[in-house]
Amino acid sequence: MSNNKALATVGKPKVGGSIYRAPVGTTLPTTADGTLDNAFVNVGYISEDGVEYDGSIESEEIKSWEQDTVLRPRTSRTDSFKFSMLEMLNPETLKIYYGDDNVSGTLDTGIEVTVNANDTDPMSYVIDMVTTGGGLHRIVIPSGVVSETESITYKPNEAAMLGVTVSATADSDGNTHYEYFKGA
Repeated sequence: MSNNKALATVGKPKVGGSIYRAPVGTTLPTTADGTLDNAFVNVGYISEDGVEYDGSIESEEIKSWEQDTVLRPRTSRTDSFKFSMLEMLNPETLKIYYGDDNVSGTLDTGIEVTVNANDTDPMSYVIDMVTTGGGLHRIVIPSGVVSETESITYKPNEAAMLGVTVSATADSDGNTHYEYFKGA
């Protein structure tokens, strides 16, 4: 098989929503084009930086007495997704950043955010993208928890963004996330 530039792609968000979340246990999609369960909520606009995936692996060298490397077992694997949400006034976005139990109300009635050190609950996430040429790419995270938050900058010429890192944890099959692709 020779090189095929038609198989290269960019990470373009799906129009109308690209990142969704729902409680763990919600029925997950198993294809790139299947309809999402109604429990999935669109998290709103994502910054132009898109989604950054970190799937790094660390291992340790085990050497013999002769100093030859004889084994290199894996010691850890990261599976995380970093993105910045632009809809600071969206209660669903605020819930991801601060935790579901720490956000109440609506923009019409008033939103209240309580900040504390409580852990956030794991949630299921779906990231929908359109590949170059109009195909589909879907990432499904059965259980992910916000493991890091970015600082928020408030400036008159910059959008206030809520940056998070969602770390995936293994499901009952030992998988941390699934990826599905379908051509145009």
